[in-house]
Amino acid sequence: MQYSCLHCRARELSEWCVLTDSELKTLDKGSGMREYSPGEIVFYQGDLSNGIYCIESGLVGLRMSDTDGNETLLHLLNGGNTMGYRAFLTGQEYGVNAEVFKPSRICHINSSTVTSLVHSNPNVGLRFLLRASNELDQAEKKIIQNANWSVRARFAHLLMVFVSKQQKKPIEGQVEITLPIPKHEIASMIGTTPETLSRTIKSMEKDGVARFSQRTVQIRFLKRLTQEFDPGLSV
Repeated sequence: MQYSCLHCRARELSEWCVLTDSELKTLDKGSGMREYSPGEIVFYQGDLSNGIYCIESGLVGLRMSDTDGNETLLHLLNGGNTMGYRAFLTGQEYGVNAEVFKPSRICHINSSTVTSLVHSNPNVGLRFLLRASNELDQAEKKIIQNANWSVRARFAHLLMVFVSKQQKKPIEGQVEITLPIPKHEIASMIGTTPETLSRTIKSMEKDGVARFSQRTVQIRFLKRLTQEFDPGLSV
């Protein structure tokens, strides 16, 4: 069956949720779906933007390289997320590599189509502006966390982020999650080394906060995990 934006469930989570039926037809004509395998690169840091990418399903990591070749994993994106919109809107090069971590279905929307839709529906541009604002706020919070939080606190916070993405309903007590990426990638995300993360995992197991087996994590008490980065929370 031919792919259509009209029937995309992830669209309701994206900036395109405000489009009318006629605008969705325009989006359909100017977009193309492709399936990606783990390890493939959707776009490279330094490439010129030629449109915007939307993730229908899967998992993509945004990774930045510095002038010395050191890489940092900045974000993990899944279904409903949009990539490359800032480079497109500013006319600049992509600032990151977009690397596929899990089998993914990703749409590319060409530049002329995006421009047409932003002009015809101002709410689309507003939603991109709100996303940019939220991402800037998250980046500022991460800078503060890296400066003031211990590795253990940063790791606990990331585990809670994984819990919120994998659990659809509010939960209490014990929960089991799966780490979506290898531990060395997690170390990159929280600004530490794999060796330090390994020691952190052992200390959390010793203290009874969580149990780790390969990529499976059993968290006994969510409130106790939250106290790792929010000591003021009462149990």
